[in-house]
Amino acid sequence: MKLYYKSGACSLSPHMVLCEASIHFELVRVDLATKKTEHGEDYLKINPKGQVPALLLDTGDLLTEGVAIIQYIASRAPGKGLMPPQTDFSYFKAIEWLNYIATELHKGFGPLFNPNFPDNLKQAARQQLEKNFAYVDSQLDHKDFLLGEHLNVADFYLYTIITWAKAMTLDIASLNNLVRFIKNMEERPSVKTALAEEKK
Repeated sequence: MKLYYKSGACSLSPHMVLCEASIHFELVRVDLATKKTEHGEDYLKINPKGQVPALLLDTGDLLTEGVAIIQYIASRAPGKGLMPPQTDFSYFKAIEWLNYIATELHKGFGPLFNPNFPDNLKQAARQQLEKNFAYVDSQLDHKDFLLGEHLNVADFYLYTIITWAKAMTLDIASLNNLVRFIKNMEERPSVKTALAEEKK
């Protein structure tokens, strides 16, 4: 399978999950400005949405949207325990976290990445994001990961969005539980591998 990505984008999340799942895959960099892959392919012919991530399966099927992709990867490596069993309540807590991260954190960065947004709206977005990260910090009290001691795909998604918070200098350094979470994630070989590969 092939993962289409842009360094530093939300495609980092499935990249890390693929590494954690020990699934063989090819990494294909995309220039989102030109919509060309590193091999010169027209990315819009591969993914008409023109965004990353996209996962091209060995069957020829294409899966887009990070939340869907990371759950699919988890299903391909059930022995890794990257999603709780669907019969457990914790499965729905993982889904809850995936939705929160997607809607309240991920999308919240939109104004900060858009040069056309006025400064007052960007400042309001920063304040809301800092408030939302403080909420996440409160939920990590006495926990290594979002669901407790057991890592799941939502942790990789959260870590990805945290890299944006650090890049945009949001005030999260005082959030001790979140700082501990970052440390836990950055000690994982899968995270180290994906970060290193995206710096090449």
